Amino acid sequence: MNSLSRRTFIGTTAGAMSAASLASLGAATLTSTAAGAESAAERKKPKDIRTGMLTAPVRGLPFEEVLNMAQRCHIAALEVVAEPGHPHIDPTTLDAAQAEGIKQKLSERGLEISALSNYMDTTAPGKAAEVQEIMKKTIDAAALLGVPTICVGLGMPVGKRSKIQMIIQVIPGLFRPIIDHAKEKGIHVAVENWFETNLQGLDTFDCLMETLPDENFGFNYDPSHLVHQQCDYMAPITMFGKRIFHTHAKDTLVNERRRAYVGVLGQGWWRYAIPGFGNINWGQYVGNLRDIGYKGVLSIEHEDDTFGPEEGFRHGANYLNQFCNV
Repeated sequence: MNSLSRRTFIGTTAGAMSAASLASLGAATLTSTAAGAESAAERKKPKDIRTGMLTAPVRGLPFEEVLNMAQRCHIAALEVVAEPGHPHIDPTTLDAAQAEGIKQKLSERGLEISALSNYMDTTAPGKAAEVQEIMKKTIDAAALLGVPTICVGLGMPVGKRSKIQMIIQVIPGLFRPIIDHAKEKGIHVAVENWFETNLQGLDTFDCLMETLPDENFGFNYDPSHLVHQQCDYMAPITMFGKRIFHTHAKDTLVNERRRAYVGVLGQGWWRYAIPGFGNINWGQYVGNLRDIGYKGVLSIEHEDDTFGPEEGFRHGANYLNQFCNV
């Protein structure tokens, strides 16, 4: 989500016009009308890869100010955190009138919502029914808003189960009602691969996609979580293709000298960074996304404490927009 369309007008005094002036104005009007039609056609052209932002760091700002910030930063889309009681979008209380109001605010600024997100611990013991109810309401909210995707976490390992065991034994029963409800509403369910959840290495990716093969269930893919694991962060793009519905744009900066000193099990040798300030090759990343036909968002997940919220979003968008048709 990027530039605002500009409109011009000509003020004249009709009585002072000559026939030649009127003819000239008529030609200008035709030209202006054609330009307007072209502008409308441009607005309706198929969407390409574009830059977005996850709103988590700006929870404390009024929603309209978050939208204004996105505009200032040349960001096209917002991945909006939507949780019970959240000040921006509460999926448990959202109604049609509120949804229309939100859509109007977006339209006025030329913005869109790429996803509604809730990264709660979905496998927390004793919480399955609550998780399913919240996720269903989030799906309903997405449908009301015309948002194609909800982004969620895959939960943490429980007890002595491995992550693979969690995916095979626990995740299907937990997620089946969520996936089926989303399918009825025409919504994608995209899980983020945060390495501390049940999605870690590519083996867990494979296991999850085989265990739940539904076409509307896939990834909110974040390459940053694979970099410090020394996994191939490009591989999931071609491995899972059409099941990547959304992506997080977060970089990872590796300090190789410190890693050589403390070892890979040590601390402080990597951190998350704004895109363009770490080790990920974003040009190649976006090129690979284009190869699989991805037309979605690069949603900046700002977890870089060397930048303030707006500063980080602005730097990230300036960097990523060079790879997008904006």
